Formats: sequence, structure tokens, C-alpha cells
Amino acid sequence: MAGSIHEFFGYRAADGSVRAKDAVAAAQCPFLGETCEKTLNDATISGACTVKPITTEPVICCPIRLYADRYRILHEIANRAFGPDQVLVPGPQARSTALHQNRPIVAVFGQRWGGELRLPKKGGHGNYFVDWILALVSGTGELLEFVAAEVQTVDTTGNYRPARLALMEGKRESTRTTVGIN
Repeated sequence: MAGSIHEFFGYRAADGSVRAKDAVAAAQCPFLGETCEKTLNDATISGACTVKPITTEPVICCPIRLYADRYRILHEIANRAFGPDQVLVPGPQARSTALHQNRPIVAVFGQRWGGELRLPKKGGHGNYFVDWILALVSGTGELLEFVAAEVQTVDTTGNYRPARLALMEGKRESTRTTVGIN
């Protein structure tokens, strides 16, 4: 299978704007507001957010890409699970915030929100984690209910290094590679 990089450091690969060029030069992820954390197998910063197989639409290959719009996906999960207009707070601060505001708050546990929570071991064996736990905490600090969410994107097969290198060098035309989706 062959394909190309569709989004690079948060911008369309063909985007020649100053903002897109600055993001590439700084290896900046616009979804996190910090250095891109997606790496290749040799620890080189990847920068690839989505890839475009020849025969399909672009596919997200970096889970951080799903956190666009200030973690909108977590707000959508909370609103669907607990009702509209939920306020999300990092897990360790949620109980005190709920008590202080005397209103329900959604405690969020996951990367950058209070850390992932360890799930109980099955038969005393294994370490299990889920990417996100969203817990509705009452205005009196009681746990009312919770939902778990796992974030998954596709793995890529093949190699998109030639396209990555071309984009790093400022070339904006689509460089085909052997990248595919697994």
C-alpha cells in the first residue's frame, strides 16, 4: 500500500503558511501547545498527525490529534454520559472544586489531567490502565457515576520517512511513501 502524510505538525502537509512553517521548525503540536510527542522508532519526532492512503480518506495516526479544540472529545463524552454543560476539572482538584462551588463537577483522570488510574488486577496479576476516567462528583463531593474511555488511532505500516524529510525541508508537494494503515 502507498500513501502520504496528510497533516504534519497539525497543519495540512500542503500548507505553506507562516504558522505551519513555524510549527514544523519548532516541532510544535498545536493540539497540545508544546513539542510533538509522537516519535518514530529511533526517537525522531514524527510530526505526522494523519496519513492519506491512496484509496481512502485521511486517517488519524496520532492519538493527540483527537484532543483538538481543547479536548473537545472529553467534553462530548461527559455531556453524553452525564448530561449537557458539564464542567471538567483535573481529577485531583475535582472534589474540592465541587465542594467549593456546591455543584456537580466532572473529575477527569488521564494524561495531563491528573494521570491515568490503575484498574484492579485480574486475579492478582497484570497492570491495567484506561486512557481516561471521567467521574461525576456531586456538590457534596460524592462519586455519582463514572465512565471510562480508551483512545485509539491506527498504527501505520510501511515507511513515511521520505515524506517526513521532504516536509521538514520545506517541500509541500505530496511525497508518496509506503505508508499504510494497519
